[in-house]
Amino acid sequence: MAKRAKSRPGRPTRPVRPQTRRIDSAVVTAAAAIRPQVVVPVPPPPPLGPPAAALASFEQGLRALERHAFAEAAETMRAILRSFPSERALLDRARMYLDLCERELRRAPAVPRTVEERLTAATAALNDGNDDRADELARSVVRDDDRQDLAHYLLATVAARRGVADEALSHLARSIALSPEAGAQARFDADFESLRDHETFRKLTEPPANSATPAARRLRKGRPER
Repeated sequence: MAKRAKSRPGRPTRPVRPQTRRIDSAVVTAAAAIRPQVVVPVPPPPPLGPPAAALASFEQGLRALERHAFAEAAETMRAILRSFPSERALLDRARMYLDLCERELRRAPAVPRTVEERLTAATAALNDGNDDRADELARSVVRDDDRQDLAHYLLATVAARRGVADEALSHLARSIALSPEAGAQARFDADFESLRDHETFRKLTEPPANSATPAARRLRKGRPER
């Protein structure tokens, strides 16, 4: 018969604890390293808000005002008043410049109608550097009366400024044919500097032998002083 083991008195039995695992810290670090990174998308920049758009429109109006384009500047200021009613500080400035534009528009002279009025306006536009306006007015005169030597002279000046030599020489030749004194004027006119070395220009503007052009007549061909 098998004998059963006897327990020794005085030595209590220990409870059996579950065996714990130790995880190496290096393994944990390596696992974290290969874990995929979560990429948070960056939101796009916010669209152009009303304040920035209002400021851009205001600056556009100021540039038109600097060019003395009062009608364009006034319309831009009106658009600001309509589109950005909450921009109070900017609206006050827009109203101020709108009043200025409207005053200038009321002071603007009437549209030139006669040949003399158009020639005067074209000459003033040329002095102000507004070649497009001068060209438009001078061409309207030539369409009505091709014998206006000053109109051809102004068109020659605009073409020379733009670097269109053939057109400049053509109008200058017509102007000199109508009034020989225009050649003396062109000879000393800085606007024809680009044509100084052109043979046709030299032939058109060289003074006739033993002739003197009256100063008063030459001044008539010049652009009036500002």
